[in-house]
Amino acid sequence: MKRIGLLILVWALTPPAHAAPDAVSVRSELHGFRVVTLLAGLSHPWSIAFLPDGRWLISERAGRLRVVERDRLLPEPVAGLPPISAHGQGGLFDVVLHPDYARNGWIYLSYAAPAEGDAGGEGTEVLRARLVGNRLRDVRRIFQMRPKISSPVHFGGRLAFDRAGFLYITLGERGRKEAAQDISNHFGTVVRLHDDGRVPADNPFVGRAGARPEIYSYGHRNIQGAAVHPTSGQVWTHEHGPQGGDEINRPRAGVNFGWPVITHGVNYGTATAIGEGTHKAGMSQPLYQWTPSIAPSGMAFYTADAFPRWRGNLFVGALKYKLLARLTLDGDRVVGEERLLQGIDRIRDVRVGPDGLIYLLTDEDDGRLLRLEPLAE
Repeated sequence: MKRIGLLILVWALTPPAHAAPDAVSVRSELHGFRVVTLLAGLSHPWSIAFLPDGRWLISERAGRLRVVERDRLLPEPVAGLPPISAHGQGGLFDVVLHPDYARNGWIYLSYAAPAEGDAGGEGTEVLRARLVGNRLRDVRRIFQMRPKISSPVHFGGRLAFDRAGFLYITLGERGRKEAAQDISNHFGTVVRLHDDGRVPADNPFVGRAGARPEIYSYGHRNIQGAAVHPTSGQVWTHEHGPQGGDEINRPRAGVNFGWPVITHGVNYGTATAIGEGTHKAGMSQPLYQWTPSIAPSGMAFYTADAFPRWRGNLFVGALKYKLLARLTLDGDRVVGEERLLQGIDRIRDVRVGPDGLIYLLTDEDDGRLLRLEPLAE
């Protein structure tokens, strides 16, 4: 896929962002802003959610759910989580609120869970619960990946609700490439469920012998970003390529996204070809791809007022290149990219807060919660 638009690789930071000051000023293509460090000392934070009462929830990969109250991290993690396999890339992943949280109080968490009994292995699961004080109540598992295997990689783990109230769960192929083409398992798929875990009757593989009815799309590698397009209301995702070929996709019912038969990436180390090339009939092309890889994680569409010239843009965090990518769109087409904050830290999550500001989590031993605030112009 040919890259469209000008890449703005680095903008001056004063002082350098990686020095982790309280705030640094940045001049970008459309807005001046400052990067404010709100919290430090987090252990590989993965996701943030904003509660209506002003508190924030932050998940840490080691298996802790933390509460932030009045910009202060409460010392005790939330109690009541199930057993979590926190090794390799596994651990506690996403935290999202039900679209009608103000009425029902449901919180959803994704995490790597050990297999039950002596089966061995682990896989991604999703629970819903209510937060009462500093403890989860009414905890119920609503999804578990099948099968669970012993592998330290590619759990996926992002959650998103569409406008119709369906829950989308992203799942990696656990390092077993060919399994992403086999719909008898959940590897390398996007799963679509009702908010209580029931399978929608119109899911594309309902009633097909040997298929997992939860599957909505397949042929994915490792999806770690999901967000709802503000105009169409459709879920967009992004996934890691192997060495090149990171993709932005729009999952659709029953569609095969090609991994590992087609990819824009190559094998690690040898740089040899994977599969059959970059295109094949019956397999979907990405809306956009990065080669070389940026290792995307976290994404958010911007629709608020604090940064008016960024409205309609898509923001994607990057682990490998330690940057925030701002993508300009024309419908479903990406027509430009600006790379912000290059070198700041491994960005794991990107969210737009209820105040219209952009929040970032950095995936480090000493992880930080950052906020982008506009400068007076």
